[in-house]
Amino acid sequence: MEEDGGQGLYVERIAALDLGKAVLEACVRLPHPSKPGRRVQEVRTYPTRTAQLLELADWLRCNQVTTVVMESTSDYWKGVYFLLEAEGFDCQVANAREVKNVPGRAKTDKADAVWLAKVAERGMFRPSLVHPEPIRRLRDFTRYRRSLVRDRSREKQRVEKLLEDAQIKLSSVISDIFGVSGRAMLNALAAGQRDPKALADLARASMRGKIAVLREALTGFFTDHHAVLLAMMLDNIDRLTAQITALEKQIEELVAPFCRQVEQLAEVPGVGRIGAAELIAEIGVDMTRFSTAAHLVSWAKFAPAVHESAGTKKQKRRPKGNPWLAATLGNAAGALTRSHTFLGARYRRIARRRGKGKAMVAVGNSMLTIAWHLLSDPTATFHDLGADYYETRINPERRARNLAAALQAVTGQKIVIHNSKAIIIETAAA
Repeated sequence: MEEDGGQGLYVERIAALDLGKAVLEACVRLPHPSKPGRRVQEVRTYPTRTAQLLELADWLRCNQVTTVVMESTSDYWKGVYFLLEAEGFDCQVANAREVKNVPGRAKTDKADAVWLAKVAERGMFRPSLVHPEPIRRLRDFTRYRRSLVRDRSREKQRVEKLLEDAQIKLSSVISDIFGVSGRAMLNALAAGQRDPKALADLARASMRGKIAVLREALTGFFTDHHAVLLAMMLDNIDRLTAQITALEKQIEELVAPFCRQVEQLAEVPGVGRIGAAELIAEIGVDMTRFSTAAHLVSWAKFAPAVHESAGTKKQKRRPKGNPWLAATLGNAAGALTRSHTFLGARYRRIARRRGKGKAMVAVGNSMLTIAWHLLSDPTATFHDLGADYYETRINPERRARNLAAALQAVTGQKIVIHNSKAIIIETAAA
C-alpha cells in the first residue's frame, strides 16, 4: 500500500475501475490505519473474465469496500457492473466527460483508475442513470424490436427499388404495396406470373376499381432474375415480421408488472401500447430519479440549449442524447402532425415559425413532460387541452392589430380596427 494525503472525503472506502475489453485496472483507496486524515491506495490488474472478476469482488470485500465506480467505456462496463451488482456492491457509472483527467498529467490506465477514485471519493461527479434489471430486460427487447422494424423497412425499400428496375410501377398506384392486394401481386410475380391482366385481377376490395391502371403499371420487363431476388426479399420480410410478432409477445409479458403505467402513457396521443413500453424501457417508472420534469427533459437532451458569452447568445447544435428514446418520441410526434390535438397544434404552430425539426423537438419535450407527471402520480390521467388551446388564449385585439399590419404591408392600404370587430379600410393617400 502507498501512503497518500486526502481531505474533505465523502466516501472513506472506494474502488475505481478503468475498464478495457480484456483487462481492467482496479484502484482501492482506504483510510490510513495509523495516521488520521491520510489515505492509502493499491492498484491491481484483473482480466475481465468471470472467474477473475469474482476474485476482484473478494479482494474488495477483504478491504470492506462497498462502493465501486467505473467509467462508461463502450459496452465493456456492463458485464463488470452487473456481476459486481449481483455480488452486493453499490456500483456507479461515471460519464467520461465529467471525470476527465486534468491536462499535463500522465495518461495511463493505472493513473486513470487512481484519478477516478480520487474524484469519486470526494463526490465530484454525478452517477449516470442505470435502470434496475426488469427495466433492462424490457429495454433489450424493445430496442431489438425497433432494429428489426428498421431492417424490415429497408427490405421493403429494396423491393420497391427492384420493381422500379423492372419498370413495374405498382407503388405509383397502390399506396401500400405490402397490403393484401399488393402482396398477392408480388407473390404471383415471384412465382413466375408475368401477365399484367392476371396480376391486376388479384386486386381486392376497393382496389378493383383500379384494374385498368394496374394493368398498365404491371406492364414491364420483369425477368426471372428479378423473381429470384423478389422471392428472397419477401421471405426476409416474412421472417422479420414473424420475429417482430414474437418480440411483441415477449414485451407484453415483460411490461405486465407496469401495466398501470402503460395504460397511463398509452392515453397520450401518438404513443400507444408499444410506444408506452418503449418509453418505460428508456426512462423507467421511478421518476424520483429526476427532480422535476425539466430534469428528465434535460437528461434526454430535449431541452432548449442556451449558449451565452459576453452578453452574446450563440447558436449551437443540440447535443445528442439517447437515440432510442429520440426515435420513440419522433415516431409519436410524427403521428400527431395533422391531428386535432394540443400536441398536433403545438407542432404546427412551431413548424410555421421555426421549421419541422425544431417542432419535433418541442413536441418531444412536451411528451416527456407529460410522461414525467403521469409516472410521478399513480392516479394521474391524461387530459388533452384541445387543438384550440392557443387560439382561445390569444388576445383578440392584439391578433386583429397584427393581422391588420400584415395586410396593410401587402396591400399598401391603411387599415383601421374599430371595437375589435369592425374593420374600416381606407385607401392610403398617394
